[in-house]
Amino acid sequence: MEAIILSTQQYKDLVNRLDALNKQLEEKQKKPQDTFLDNQEFLQLMNISKRTAQTWRDEGIVSFSQIGSKIYYRMSDVQKLLDKNYKAAFSNKRKY
Repeated sequence: MEAIILSTQQYKDLVNRLDALNKQLEEKQKKPQDTFLDNQEFLQLMNISKRTAQTWRDEGIVSFSQIGSKIYYRMSDVQKLLDKNYKAAFSNKRKY
């Protein structure tokens, strides 16, 4: 096994870089609503066809961004879509 010797300054720089990377990772994990899905990921997540996604976009059911021919969906918009169409379970207790 090889040993690597770092100066104090090199060690501090390395630790600072690792801290910065760790902070970036934590921020991304805290805000999944800021994540964007491409069209293929959206289709797989919602288990729908391309045509259904197109209809939803045309009818304003889901918000999206388009750059050229690429379409992206914000995860927070997908969450809003699901929340808006959420139906709470109702109690259907049978009395005997």
